[in-house]
Amino acid sequence: MPDLIFVYGALRKGASNDWRMKDARWLGPAEVEGTLVKIDWYPGLVLGSGGLVKGGVYEISPELLKELDAFEGIGLEDDRNGEYHRVKRSVLVAGASQEVWIYEWLKGIEGYEIVSSGDWLAVG
Repeated sequence: MPDLIFVYGALRKGASNDWRMKDARWLGPAEVEGTLVKIDWYPGLVLGSGGLVKGGVYEISPELLKELDAFEGIGLEDDRNGEYHRVKRSVLVAGASQEVWIYEWLKGIEGYEIVSSGDWLAVG
């Protein structure tokens, strides 16, 4: 059974790692409430109050979800351990509410540059 995932950073269309989504089905742009921060060459999303973070939703296979978990460091004991976790949230896609997976940044916003536009692709 396919999963839905909201991507907001390096996995977005036009971003550095969008090639990882080549076997996924694009469902459309979406936004989620939260704060986007610049970590390095990639962002982190802290869900909740703040602003709106722009991204997109894909339908993906369970196999691709496992690959993305590995890319994001989910369930791995390495130097990324504890940066992100994967949570389900509702987002609006093409006017309809959908339950999607989101990789949330766990280290908060303090000490990081806030991307006030909420749009990682607008960061220069």
